[in-house]
Amino acid sequence: MPDYQLSHLDQLEAEALFILRETAAQFENPALLFSGGKDSIVMAHLAYKAFWPAKLPFPLVHIDTGHNFKETMEYRDQFVEKLGARLIVGSVQDSINEGRVAEETGANASRNRLQITTLLDTIESHQFDAALGGGRRDEEKARAKERFFSHRDDFGQWDPKNQRPELWNLFNGRKQEGEHFRVFPLSNFTEMDIWMYMKQEKIQLPSLYYAHEREVVERNNTILAVSEFVQPRPGETVEVKKIRFRTMGDATITGAVESDADTIDKIIEEVAAARQTERGNRTDDKRSETAMEDRKKEGYF
Repeated sequence: MPDYQLSHLDQLEAEALFILRETAAQFENPALLFSGGKDSIVMAHLAYKAFWPAKLPFPLVHIDTGHNFKETMEYRDQFVEKLGARLIVGSVQDSINEGRVAEETGANASRNRLQITTLLDTIESHQFDAALGGGRRDEEKARAKERFFSHRDDFGQWDPKNQRPELWNLFNGRKQEGEHFRVFPLSNFTEMDIWMYMKQEKIQLPSLYYAHEREVVERNNTILAVSEFVQPRPGETVEVKKIRFRTMGDATITGAVESDADTIDKIIEEVAAARQTERGNRTDDKRSETAMEDRKKEGYF
């Protein structure tokens, strides 16, 4: 018999497909968190493969800060239509209008933390008992602590010191009333794996991931794209630079990198040579040493 071995990417795909199917089997009402970023796109692509030829057995959920890149929103709508999926949008602006959260003020104000309340309200209002997320362990030290099945209490909070063991691919999704799980099928993918997998699968992405010329300002050592949400402040100079984004999020906090990588092969070369993590240009992660973990404990993605 031939000695057939799965490639590294095939093994990661098989693991993710297993997690997705296990989520559908163990939970009554799961959802897939979809931001329009590369990781959530790969996760949705894997979900499509996991359940094809049937339609996705759960909706895509986008928590909309109201400060998204235009290209991201256009891609989201096209992608959802292509998959034939159901889209549910939780609006941070609605949470502000309803008095559920207060808009931050000051020079470094952001809506990023406000997403926590909107996400938890969306989970509760639709009674989701599991929310699939595209987090990877190589992204950030707090995300490295997550299990595949990550328990949240009835307040939506995460306790990194009280997680369930996951031995022999056995996952414990038992929960009490009001509790839910976050599930991370891409946990063992790296940024390089994501790009190699997208090349293998010929997955299309928003144009923001590829190098292009754009007006930018440099703020707190971060390159921000000028838009209706990011305007130059006194003393800041608007420049035109060739940039791309390694990660996608709220336009007010998502930093770009100078780059000539306008094809997936060039991006793979660039990622291989990078010495900074992809979230190194996210200003929300720079607020403190434990910024991500603090948000995750409160119910963040």
